[in-house]
Amino acid sequence: MSNRLNSTPNDLRAFWMPFTANRQYKKEPRLFVGAKDMHYTTHDGRQVLDGTAGLWCVNAGHCRPLITEAIREQAGELDYAPAFQLGHPKAFELANRLIDIAPDNMAHVLYTNSGSESVETALKVALAYQRVKGQGSRTRLIGRERGYHGVNFGGISVGGIVSNRKMFGTLLTGVDHMPHTHQPAKNAFTKGMPEHGGDLADELERIVTLHDASTIAAVIVEPVAGSTGVLIPPKGYLQRLRELCTKHGILLIFDEVITGFGRLGTPFASQYFDVKPDIMVTAKGLTNGVIPMGAVFVTAEIHDAFMAGPEHMIEFFHGYTYSGNPIASAAALGTLDTYRDEGLLTRAAEIAPYWEEKLHSLRDCPNVIDIRNLGLIGAIELKPIDGEPTKRAFNAFLNAYADGLLIRTTGDIIALSPPLIITREQIDELFDKLRKVLEKNI
Repeated sequence: MSNRLNSTPNDLRAFWMPFTANRQYKKEPRLFVGAKDMHYTTHDGRQVLDGTAGLWCVNAGHCRPLITEAIREQAGELDYAPAFQLGHPKAFELANRLIDIAPDNMAHVLYTNSGSESVETALKVALAYQRVKGQGSRTRLIGRERGYHGVNFGGISVGGIVSNRKMFGTLLTGVDHMPHTHQPAKNAFTKGMPEHGGDLADELERIVTLHDASTIAAVIVEPVAGSTGVLIPPKGYLQRLRELCTKHGILLIFDEVITGFGRLGTPFASQYFDVKPDIMVTAKGLTNGVIPMGAVFVTAEIHDAFMAGPEHMIEFFHGYTYSGNPIASAAALGTLDTYRDEGLLTRAAEIAPYWEEKLHSLRDCPNVIDIRNLGLIGAIELKPIDGEPTKRAFNAFLNAYADGLLIRTTGDIIALSPPLIITREQIDELFDKLRKVLEKNI
């Protein structure tokens, strides 16, 4: 092994790491120095099976040749081009390619640099749309308890994870929240969509009654709530939300940062559930996690509402320095080529039954109180240690890493979302390793 792969930084102090127990980490750092397909390579030369697709984003596996080559070629041809009043071909090509695989009501794309920025963009589009339609009183945004919509102010305002909100003041005003759909007493160990809880969508009617529909611009939900611990929507829930939003003139935003690009066995969760949002938020799998990029999809109706007034005037005062960056666009095109050539946008549908069987085989392990799954996503909820919430799952994370497996934890929940290229043999390996971790009675 080269010295580069076998080395560690001599000083870890300067980097304040995100969503990390910094003091614990820096006492015993976990460093990745290489990756290929389904595995990471650690600084001490071990192979670690990626059970989380990085952070829900490396859908095509690591260091894939079409993506790598697309980035290399673009970097040597056109490194940067402004997106304000100027453009470059690949941004337009990518938008067309994205619309080709999107739900059939989606017609236009705005680019961002992350899921958090995609959420902010979607919320601003929704508010501005209502205003240009002459409904300026519609300023209220509705999220959901336990929802995760990134870490910017709009996202944590409509989001419902307490730890992400509590230190940052009053956030956006005019925001309300529907209840989450997690009902373990009724739905524990469900395979696929739960039977109970679809009626929780009717809580939107209560909120409409409280505030009046004329004040509400949009509702934003994750079709499958990922970062909070994989909460699967109950049967009929998303369909009912769509009905209520249509009834009251409220825009429906799907946050598909996690579910987009094949995670459920369709290009987007909207297609899996056969529910069409008005706005769709994406990032992560768009570039396979290689270069930061996001995309917000909107309908023709929303786009066209802005296309009025003098043609020389800017229609929507929003955007980023790196919107549609040439190298990010090339990475996304290489990613879409990889998905297409290997059938990855639908592969989860083929392997999901085996994934489900192996996941639920862990039901008999110590301290497992729930297991849930959909597509190539899974969650194992653990009984918390008395007086030490989150510690049991964090111990599982550390033990799994030591045994060559990467898992993700949130609270006392283990979340799994491997690259879509995972084989049956690798699924066996993943759950064999995880069983050993859980049987340590951590």
